[in-house]
Amino acid sequence: MRFTQFAALAAGSSVLLLLPSVAAGADAIPGESRAAPGGVTALPLTESRRSGGPADGADRTLDSQSTKSFALLGVSWDDPTAQLDGTVQVRTRSAATGRWSGWHDLDVEADDRPDEPTGRGSTAPLWVGASNGVSVRVHSAGRPLPAGLRAELVDPGSGPAVTAGSESSAAASERVLPSVDHPGPRPGIVTRSGWGADESVREPGFVYTDPVKAVFVHHTDTANNYSCSDSAAIIRSIYLYHVQSNGWRDIGYNFLVDRCGTIFEGRAGGVIEPVLGAHTLGFNTASSGVAAIGSFGTASAPQAQQDGIVKIAAWKLGLTDQDAAGSTTLVSASDGSRYKKGTSVSFKTISGHRDAFATECPGGTLYSRLGDIRTRAAKLQGR
Repeated sequence: MRFTQFAALAAGSSVLLLLPSVAAGADAIPGESRAAPGGVTALPLTESRRSGGPADGADRTLDSQSTKSFALLGVSWDDPTAQLDGTVQVRTRSAATGRWSGWHDLDVEADDRPDEPTGRGSTAPLWVGASNGVSVRVHSAGRPLPAGLRAELVDPGSGPAVTAGSESSAAASERVLPSVDHPGPRPGIVTRSGWGADESVREPGFVYTDPVKAVFVHHTDTANNYSCSDSAAIIRSIYLYHVQSNGWRDIGYNFLVDRCGTIFEGRAGGVIEPVLGAHTLGFNTASSGVAAIGSFGTASAPQAQQDGIVKIAAWKLGLTDQDAAGSTTLVSASDGSRYKKGTSVSFKTISGHRDAFATECPGGTLYSRLGDIRTRAAKLQGR
């Protein structure tokens, strides 16, 4: 991947602003102007030793300061296999009102990632809307914190407006699929160009796996109080976070569904293809990751969002005639999952992320709805 580096200043501190390099005319659509690209500002955290605390229990902080514009943030560290044993909290200043938010906890689980360690470790990102100030505090539980801790501030840039009902019904070119007994109807899907993906950011080419036999349901754990008109910007932000901050080849999820039920294409390579994602450690092969945009530990996913998950799961599984209410067997590709590498594991064809990894994802309330989602997806398949 290619980046252009710019020196920037934030409250007197030197920071690095990474913007994707765009080759002239690359991926441009004749007659259309390219949307303004976004980028990631990386701010290193400094040591803040607790009074009387152990030498290896030093905290890390980023004092309140003005920054370049951003709308999503997280915290990353050098080693993608390292676990952050502690808590991460952030607060931000609204660009619209100038007011500082309260402190928000970031999820420190390193569960959405490729099967092979790559790039950097990171927290889940948090969508905060247009902001221009940040403060971060990382509190150690007693064990050494990972090296290279830094705040990742993501500017999604500008892009097309996406509203419910604006989904594309088909990609420009798709191969003809063999007929199956129980296909699910194809739902409308907003393609990558529809949400403004800058294709020069990701790694070139695509990686495919065996045919999809299971769908893993996730939540992005970002925020729930967003407008659906912001969904495209949220996805652009997650895309930049996964690629520029984490060092992945592309966004991790194969599909995303917003609170209005709009379905978005995630990782590039074709919505009908078995594209290798980075969503369920150990079980990214022969599966598809569908992420509900929001956090559903206690809050309930809107019915429209659940309907969107039903539709995309029924269709994706129907492409290979997998029963949406059935079970299948996958083989673990990582000891970091719930199951030792090489272990054959039986999963529901529509499973939650927590079924494969020790995580709360997709949140307790959404996980409790998976039985109903399976039943309704199977009905869409005519079973």
